[in-house]
Amino acid sequence: MTKQSAALLAGVLMLTSACNMEKYLDVNTNPNAPQAVTANLYLPPMEHWLVTSPLYDGRFIGRYAQEYILPTTGTPTTWSRMGYDPTSDNGAQQWRDVYWSFGQNLADMMTKAQAEQRWDILGVGQVLRAWGWQILVDEHGPIIIKQAFDQTRSTFDYDTEQYAYFVVDSLLNEAVKNLKRTDGAVDQAYLAKGDYLYSGDRTKWLKFAYGLLAIDHNHYSNKASYNPTQVIAYVDSSFVSSADNAMWTFSQKDPNLSDYNFLGQTRGNFPSYRQTQFVLNLMNGTDFGGVVDPRLTRMLSASPDGQYRGMDPNIANGGAFTTLTAPNNFYGFPAATRPTPNSGRYLFDDKVTMPVMTYAQLQFVKAEAAYRKGDKATALTAYQTAVSAHIDFVNAKVALNGDTSEHQITSTEKAAFLANPAIVPPAATLTLSQIMSQKYIAQWGWAHNELWMDLRRYHYTDIDPASGKQVFIGFTTPTNLYPDNNGLLVYRIRPRYNSEYIWNTAALDAINARDPAYHTVPLWIIQP
Repeated sequence: MTKQSAALLAGVLMLTSACNMEKYLDVNTNPNAPQAVTANLYLPPMEHWLVTSPLYDGRFIGRYAQEYILPTTGTPTTWSRMGYDPTSDNGAQQWRDVYWSFGQNLADMMTKAQAEQRWDILGVGQVLRAWGWQILVDEHGPIIIKQAFDQTRSTFDYDTEQYAYFVVDSLLNEAVKNLKRTDGAVDQAYLAKGDYLYSGDRTKWLKFAYGLLAIDHNHYSNKASYNPTQVIAYVDSSFVSSADNAMWTFSQKDPNLSDYNFLGQTRGNFPSYRQTQFVLNLMNGTDFGGVVDPRLTRMLSASPDGQYRGMDPNIANGGAFTTLTAPNNFYGFPAATRPTPNSGRYLFDDKVTMPVMTYAQLQFVKAEAAYRKGDKATALTAYQTAVSAHIDFVNAKVALNGDTSEHQITSTEKAAFLANPAIVPPAATLTLSQIMSQKYIAQWGWAHNELWMDLRRYHYTDIDPASGKQVFIGFTTPTNLYPDNNGLLVYRIRPRYNSEYIWNTAALDAINARDPAYHTVPLWIIQP
């Protein structure tokens, strides 16, 4: 067993004595887990969930965002109709992991780090805490922050979305200060013993913190306080190339498969999911002047007859397909199961390194901010850099997965694609439709939180004034919305059922979260 998997499994054992949010308050002695660990050894399981919990919730968010669907023979699934599953924890894995897997463990790590003047570990902890509040407020709206880890309480009041954004910003700014420090007991070798994301390199964590600040501040795009210059400055302080990408390698040593890629065939979580017509049309030339994206055949899956098709979330079985025309799953075959594990496409392979944040993603953030600022020259440069970096990202996956059925995108293919004005126009004619649709492609399959936030910031179907087209070209809202929606689109996921709707109902009533249509209330951050 590798050092990474041994540390991860030890951490998992330390954290798996309970299932529900309320159980993190249990302070009884646990004879099956360590009672005291050094600050650095808290990190492996938390980093694991930093990568993995968004993929859990991505099964549901991805259907809201029409990344893929789960075909059914009758009425489409609740999530494809922008609904939810009552009395279920579906769509709340990140809630569980922020409050429990991170929870008091992260608080203890930061307390120890501060007492020992390990400013690098304290800074990493602040980044993780800020990331947790960020993804939860973006996913659920009001969340519990002030009282979250008060062990004298059994019920917890919700804080406002405004407060959550304030806390995220404050934590990240403190993290930046601490990650810049070299005094005290700052020690890369010590941090590296538990840090499998960046091997103890605090300068890379510093760039990650700036990346989160850029993403956080770009969410204010509908507010009068939006400051695109500040967003650009944060991006420029963050990743300088794809070498800075935050990538997680699955060790594949655990017999229970917890350290395998959640999207891979061995875990068995995605064999029935299929790509949508929406994402296909973004890449097959339908939405971009007939230009076929060379990433299409490397990211998406062909039908048995070799043609590429997508499914419609509004139709039973995703459409009227035959056994030869229905899209294969992301492992390249039509059946839900296959006796021998097969090399998956793109991010759906067991061996894949999974991104948490990428250079391409941040360059798209910069492109949007610069465009909104009116600096189209900077926007074009960042946009072209982002598309180019993502093509390289796709090539790296093809090489790693060893998929012999598809070669890497050649330099000639890449150059021709980037030279086409339908993809990369002159600066004066660059549009939000191009920036945001290409960002969608680059985030497809992994960055579900940010991808869904992008769609919601543009209310799914907002029109780009420059192009007269939707910002997200070709996105169509469900024709058979979930009944509780009352004809409205989804903008949040209800709080986690098993902890909140069972144990914390009074607090839910205070924010009206027991209203069946609560999930359709627009988030504060996307309102003017």
